[in-house]
Amino acid sequence: MDSQISVKNMLADLLAISHPLAPFDMPLLDAHGATLADDISLGERVVLSKGVRIRSAQIGLAASVGLSRLPTQPHPRVVIISAGGDLVEPGQDLADDEDEYETNSWMLATAAKEAGAVTYRVHAIPENNEQLKAAIEDQLVRADLIVISGERRDGSFRLIEQVLGELGETKSVVPTLEGSSMHCFGLIGEDEIPVVALPGDPISAYISFEIFVRPMIRTMLGVKNVFRSTIKAKVLSDIESPIGQTSLIRASLMGRASGELQVAILEDQDQMFTLAQATALITVAADSPGYLMGEEADIIILDRTF
Repeated sequence: MDSQISVKNMLADLLAISHPLAPFDMPLLDAHGATLADDISLGERVVLSKGVRIRSAQIGLAASVGLSRLPTQPHPRVVIISAGGDLVEPGQDLADDEDEYETNSWMLATAAKEAGAVTYRVHAIPENNEQLKAAIEDQLVRADLIVISGERRDGSFRLIEQVLGELGETKSVVPTLEGSSMHCFGLIGEDEIPVVALPGDPISAYISFEIFVRPMIRTMLGVKNVFRSTIKAKVLSDIESPIGQTSLIRASLMGRASGELQVAILEDQDQMFTLAQATALITVAADSPGYLMGEEADIIILDRTF
């Protein structure tokens, strides 16, 4: 039987195997977009603080004080692997009803990039254990983190789980996250590279990436804000949630009415298009039955315009 784990405890376990990468000095243009690893002072005054994202203004300031290089926290290299014999690359034809378009690696690779990582996308079609193991081992040399997912059905996940167990020390769990399923994580290879295997269902994979993987990437970057911004907003309808399960509901933040931010649940929560439409996630704690219309809910902001 797969062991259950709370969302909080699983996140703690994942952050425990995620560490800021070793800093090094980079030329100014190469440092753009990275994280500053040390304070930069002009005399006794700190003009650039450790942990800030290096953007054009920071590059200009460094140049103005004669610096040609900056101490930076490098971008983590994240390898995104999709594995499954029935996964078909977009642009190609589906052969039969068993085939499905490969979605997760495209979505997760760009999500990791948005989080600050350098990403490598790999589409593997393993026929057996040895082929999948070889595909994963080939990626260890260029990975600070590996994220892997399979097909919607559980068969490919079982193969992924087996191979990861042979490559290192991993464990399989089902987080108490509504609508989710089995995950596998741990350290693999001689260099003990963190790995996370997500559910094959794209919606579940997206939610799990937001809650579990994105904070890992942000931790490796060494930034101050590991988690997305959260706010309070009034819900425009009743929300029910099962006790014992944390719920993350895709929603749309509305304009302020009477100075209060409002949030509306998107219809068709089982459809992929709600991922593209969502500007926020309404969070319902595992010990809560939900919210009544007009109550304030905890909101994770996905769209930075809010």
